[in-house]
Amino acid sequence: MPLAATWLMMAAEGPFLAAVIARLPDPKYNLAAHGVAFAFAVLIEAPVIMLMSASTALVEDAGSYRKLRNFAGALNLVSTLLLLGVLIPPVFDFVMRTAIGLPAGVADLTYGALWLFLPWPAAIGTRRFAQGVLIRSGRTRLVATGTLIRLTAMSATAVTLSLATGLPGAWVGAASLSAAVITEAIAARWMASGAIRELLAGPEQADPGAPVLGYGRISHFYFPLLLTSVIGLMVHPMLTFFMGRAASPVESLAIFPVVQALSFIFRALGLSFQDAAIALLGRKNEHLPELTRFAVGLGLATTLGLAAVAFTPLADVWFVTVSGLTPELASFALTPTRILVALPALSVLLSFQRAILMGARVTRPITVATAIEVCGIAAIFVLGGWWMGLVGVTAAFGSYVGGRVLSTTYLATRLRKILRTGVSQPA
Repeated sequence: MPLAATWLMMAAEGPFLAAVIARLPDPKYNLAAHGVAFAFAVLIEAPVIMLMSASTALVEDAGSYRKLRNFAGALNLVSTLLLLGVLIPPVFDFVMRTAIGLPAGVADLTYGALWLFLPWPAAIGTRRFAQGVLIRSGRTRLVATGTLIRLTAMSATAVTLSLATGLPGAWVGAASLSAAVITEAIAARWMASGAIRELLAGPEQADPGAPVLGYGRISHFYFPLLLTSVIGLMVHPMLTFFMGRAASPVESLAIFPVVQALSFIFRALGLSFQDAAIALLGRKNEHLPELTRFAVGLGLATTLGLAAVAFTPLADVWFVTVSGLTPELASFALTPTRILVALPALSVLLSFQRAILMGARVTRPITVATAIEVCGIAAIFVLGGWWMGLVGVTAAFGSYVGGRVLSTTYLATRLRKILRTGVSQPA
């Protein structure tokens, strides 16, 4: 529950910031720029995004803590340098204006927003590594506390900047998110200090008979996860590119982050299940039946929750009253939201599949499944958005669900073999 609360609080960030931006000048262009900038900021954080799962799975003693801490620091540096590379004007112009084809007004707003996202990758890496240590030590309530601090910092910054400055909405959103993750990273590191002291005061290696966790073994475990993040996080920029060349491009780019934020509220519970399952499965999957029953209930509850919004008058309440969309933009949002109804259950399934594989120290199928998902999304979008002429955002979310079905189907075939044979690759 503390991990679920953590993800739910993070899920609240998107709708809150979309509602703030929608009430500032030029909402259509600023919502579009915020969505594009956030997509690229998240893509560039890909090298560090799996650090929480890695530290949950691998940090067992003083030696493994030190090695993974150094590994995480290197990833933080690489991610920051990647974002700086995108901000070089010729690179930015090629990617955003030429390749993606953003309108001039959206591109200019996106450039400023990405500068404000510069602290984002290192702050995310720092806090995710510390949160993994907290989860491993059973201090999950402190993870939720850190996220509450993050949410408070984000909302306070957004309200202050929107009321006291004339900054564009996209810049307000980026500055608020950066302030939030910096605050949370500091809080997470401070709250993990007790668990870290316990690790450093203990033995260098908890199991003297086990192989030493060196950088080679960390890389063998982590780089498939890193590739998974990079491939998976390419989806948002890829769909941005596709929507920019499909029907109703500006409207699609404007409502994409709003619909995405709504679905994320329900998908967040599935995402939180991954690290919980890693911690609770047991060395020989002895708690698999209990976790399976929990996953089924969680998947049904989250999908029914999104359906209750998508197929009832609550949709107008959410998009018009809460999110501040115009009736025209709200009408664009309704169909893609209904298409996404199955996604929360699929997210629970994917998180559970990944947890079992990571518990077995088998991470390569996760990368393959993500590649299958991304290729499926691209193929389905081309069919629906370009060949059939669907509105860009409708084709985007339809392809999203189709790709997720393909990836979970592939992982199901891999898991049957692993659970039957007990295959494991120690990290």
